[in-house]
Amino acid sequence: MGLSLLLCLLLLPTCLQADSSEECNLNPDYRQIDQPKHLSAPIGGSVHINFSFYYCWELAKNSRVSVALRRTQFHGEFIYNSTWPFIHKDYKNRISLNLPKGQKSGSLKISNLRKEDENMYFCRVQVETREDGKKVWQARQGTKLTITHAAMTTTEGPTSTAPTTTGPSALEGNGSSASSPLSVGPVVVAALAGALIKIAILGLILYLRWKRSK
Repeated sequence: MGLSLLLCLLLLPTCLQADSSEECNLNPDYRQIDQPKHLSAPIGGSVHINFSFYYCWELAKNSRVSVALRRTQFHGEFIYNSTWPFIHKDYKNRISLNLPKGQKSGSLKISNLRKEDENMYFCRVQVETREDGKKVWQARQGTKLTITHAAMTTTEGPTSTAPTTTGPSALEGNGSSASSPLSVGPVVVAALAGALIKIAILGLILYLRWKRSK
């Protein structure tokens, strides 16, 4: 029995990470939120802060899962809260929540990113339980969002490289405008040269006839 107890103690950390149901057996008040440590996105782009949450309580009937987002630090100001709903003026019309009903994972999307959005972000979840009322918990480790300038090179790249590209894809869709000057030009020059030669020969013949008639 002593050997079995020692084996259980050695495997306990692994068991705790393996399945939330096992944590619930050990700790009925278990709760957790997981989110990425670091994300980066370009100015003008968008980013999805993915999160997953776990709990052991039985939810109340028609319970609604509410998600909030804080910035800067663990006790920082709220910039989003789906309960009210509320969106901070700095993120007006730029934050949206994607959390399918009945799921325990989703994402918070921040669109039209600015340099000032570079910050720490902490997700918070709230549920209404059947026996213990409202329960609220938050990720201890937030997500560090880094804003880059990659959007400029990404958007300008194709326009700056397209004129020098000679592959089939570069000419697709504008072949008529790109190829017609190259094909029509030589034809026009050749036709004009031929006409000038004919005029010169005709003029020479008329001159010789006029000369003989004298």
